[in-house]
Amino acid sequence: MKIDIYTHVSPPKYRERLYKYSDKFISEKNVMEKRITLTNIEERLRVLDKFEDVVQILSVTLPPVEEIVTPKEAIELAKISNDEMAEWVTKYPKRFVGAIANLPLNDIDASLKEAERAIKELGFKGIQIFTSIQGKPISSEEFMPLYELMCKFDLPIWIHPLRRSFTPDYPTEKNSFHQIFSIFGWPYETTAAMTRLVFCGIFERFPNIKFITHHCGAMIPYFADRIVVHYNNGLERLGQKNFPGLKKHPIEYFKMFYNDTALNGNPSALMCAYAFFGEDKLLFGSDMPYDIENGVIAIRETIRAIEAMYIPETSKKTIFEENAKKLLRI
Repeated sequence: MKIDIYTHVSPPKYRERLYKYSDKFISEKNVMEKRITLTNIEERLRVLDKFEDVVQILSVTLPPVEEIVTPKEAIELAKISNDEMAEWVTKYPKRFVGAIANLPLNDIDASLKEAERAIKELGFKGIQIFTSIQGKPISSEEFMPLYELMCKFDLPIWIHPLRRSFTPDYPTEKNSFHQIFSIFGWPYETTAAMTRLVFCGIFERFPNIKFITHHCGAMIPYFADRIVVHYNNGLERLGQKNFPGLKKHPIEYFKMFYNDTALNGNPSALMCAYAFFGEDKLLFGSDMPYDIENGVIAIRETIRAIEAMYIPETSKKTIFEENAKKLLRI
């Protein structure tokens, strides 16, 4: 079995309700319209029929509800999406082995209630947040009750990058060009969010907290030695052994993140992540269905890349299956 821990959906009832606000997320809507397997369950199952041993964890795709609607509306939308994902899991258990909760993060109290409902009543395997929440860093104190709750459940928090096409690449411009905002901007946003979590002392405050990054740890594995050298320089300037609030070098905390394999292939990049994080922190994740074949390419190329890694077959099994079983209690 290959457990795909990061696949995106937009179930029909949720999508219909969400589209009432589509003027607020035009670029996402345009992409969603082309990816029918986000919503059409029959088409999604037909894609999965090409991969007999693949099962999926479901998560709601962009946009974050807190970015486009009021807290009251966000609560309603989150519940609709979570209920629909739960229906898919119940109806097709051989294909969908779980889901992660969509939360109304412009109301933290409501988010706590919905996370608890999704996990206790719907059997969800964790929650999804974005790298910024209404422009706030996810290391902000107001989100700590949510992290504390997930530690009590001992379930992970998926971090999805968020950067918009109207976020300019240069201060003199008004928009991003050439898909820089997503291809390169999203890994940057993930890296920034990871760094803010490290330096706020999240792993000291909550030793058993579990975050799963999208796109295989983003920039961290590739820049690992640069991270060490530059933070060593910073410590030297401070004349300190560690940064305030931290008991270890920052690089050691970065190694504590879990990470999916959603790189659209690329065995060498996966080997870089494997060398940095180790096999126990990598989980098969495809990012379905964001390719021109509605997810076929994402799944196929991710599997090929893992299988092409120069690692023991037992390590590949760990990445494909065992880590997810353990982390999500499947």
